[in-house]
Amino acid sequence: MRNMDRREFLRLCGATGATISLAEALKPEIAAAFAGPKGGKPPVLWLQGGSCSGCSIGLLNSVSPEIAEVLTGVISLNFHQTLMSAAGEQAMHVLTDVQKKYRGEYVLIVEGGIPLAADGKYATLGEKGDQPIAFSKWVKDLAADAKAIIAVGSCAAFGGLPAAAPNPTGSVPVSKMVSGKTVINIPGCPSHPDWVLGSVVHLLKFGMPELDKHGRPKVFFGRCIHDLCGRRKAFDRGEFATRLSERGCLYKLGCRGPMAFADCPERRFNNGTSWCVAANSPCIACVEPEFPDKTGPFFERMPEYGPEGTFIPERKPAKLTGGNK
Repeated sequence: MRNMDRREFLRLCGATGATISLAEALKPEIAAAFAGPKGGKPPVLWLQGGSCSGCSIGLLNSVSPEIAEVLTGVISLNFHQTLMSAAGEQAMHVLTDVQKKYRGEYVLIVEGGIPLAADGKYATLGEKGDQPIAFSKWVKDLAADAKAIIAVGSCAAFGGLPAAAPNPTGSVPVSKMVSGKTVINIPGCPSHPDWVLGSVVHLLKFGMPELDKHGRPKVFFGRCIHDLCGRRKAFDRGEFATRLSERGCLYKLGCRGPMAFADCPERRFNNGTSWCVAANSPCIACVEPEFPDKTGPFFERMPEYGPEGTFIPERKPAKLTGGNK
């Protein structure tokens, strides 16, 4: 099998989109990258905290390759609260066994926010004696011995909906629980399976991917949605929809594409079927750290701003011209 270098890998990640999934394009590379410890499959621990399981569902909907092939033939998904058949003490022993046996070799994936209020009792996992164990403790302890830590979805990456005001559960993102290690943030509500898979393959094959200031892999989150959107030309011509069913740019209906950075318009969701704007819904900037408190209220026109942008001034989306008056 020909060995793909990092530059070619990144080019392929950026080129794949609605026509072919990244998983399909990278089948040989996936097999090589997931040659885990001592020639076996790499252990993966997937924890779920304050979440709706949407990111897990998105991953399970992958069809090329089928998710069963990935979970049984590519990786060793040792723990996933929703998918695993084991329960009780039998399931909880898996976490401690993997931590001891594969210290420094396993990948920790966290989905969902991490509640800290009420001593973490809003989210617990397992028991010690007759006392529930806070989910936050598991994340902190397992992160300390992990080869890599990946926060999947906006809730895990930036707090998301669980941490939205007034945040009664005191939810925080994964990065607040980890010290001395880099957390790879893969936001989205839900995140795209390609973003997860591509980041993991890069991590195992080439090392840590290049991240932006928010910890997101630049290959997937380096470009402004407004610039990639198929309705950008309508914006430049000043052609705006006034109702959700109309054609034209959705900017006046509250589209947050100009402040959001991801390749959703090219990659699309549901195996390349569609994405928010293609379904006549404005982008709500779910991949940004400000989601949802500072990206709402949804469906209301966002404030006007100059070429530097409103929320992330160091990253310059194209200057809004023509139709922004």
